[in-house]
Amino acid sequence: MTAQIIDGKETAKALRQSIAGEVAKIKETVGVTPGLAVVLVGADPASEVYVKNKAKQTVEVGMTSFEHRLPEETTESDLLSLIDQLNNDTSVHGILVQLPVPKHIDERKVISAIDPAKDVDGFHPINAGRLATGQKALVPCTPVGCVILAKQAQADLTGLNAVVIGRSNIVGKPVAQLLLQENCTVTIAHSRTQNLPEIVRQADLVVAAAGQCEIVKGDWIKPGAIVIDVGIHRTVNDLGKTKLKGDVAFDEAVETAGHITPVPGGVGPMTIACLLRNSVVACARLNGLPDPVL
Repeated sequence: MTAQIIDGKETAKALRQSIAGEVAKIKETVGVTPGLAVVLVGADPASEVYVKNKAKQTVEVGMTSFEHRLPEETTESDLLSLIDQLNNDTSVHGILVQLPVPKHIDERKVISAIDPAKDVDGFHPINAGRLATGQKALVPCTPVGCVILAKQAQADLTGLNAVVIGRSNIVGKPVAQLLLQENCTVTIAHSRTQNLPEIVRQADLVVAAAGQCEIVKGDWIKPGAIVIDVGIHRTVNDLGKTKLKGDVAFDEAVETAGHITPVPGGVGPMTIACLLRNSVVACARLNGLPDPVL
């Protein structure tokens, strides 16, 4: 048996098309253009590329992109002052501060300073609390993307035994909450979980977000299971060639799983698409409109 590949690129493309339609509706209904502000402190090369891609895709769906690039030596108080300005700027509906920030800045203070209504990363404690208690919230982008991709394989996830490997605030915990809302039975596993292979073998749905390259082996996967691989690791082979790999040993798992996301081309493309999704949702809520159906 060979798994069907869940195409993150095509799913993200379709989502961006839907977002563009909702942006046009908002413009027509209330005369407002959704605006996303991205703040980058320092010049980390990976972050630079990511911010550039965010800006490009923001404009492509008809939204306004605001970029704030600050030097590495920017003080914490100056960054918090900028966030306050963006909180009060009615043309900005989503605020994202690219993480990590330089070590002299307290990341928790930065996250907490963002207006929860504009917190399109979904990291603010208020949004985390709302998600955990089943209330309306802005939810972290990668977890939303994971669930959308899982539902590409099976539209109704009700009753599935789901195992989430990883307990981070960015992916593990929020994706577990989302899967509970989809009526899955959810187990959160992590690096200190005993008998991890045996636990994973019981899963109808595996979300691998452990941050360890190919930790999940092919013989851990239940035949026919849905496998969502969040990991991304840059490896170099004996010939010096670079290859991206995930948390799942793909070449092994593809022979057993029913559906699986590749790396690259799986979860990755969904993250920016879901950021745009959150921005449109935030804009609609801030303007008293119903949530877009995306």
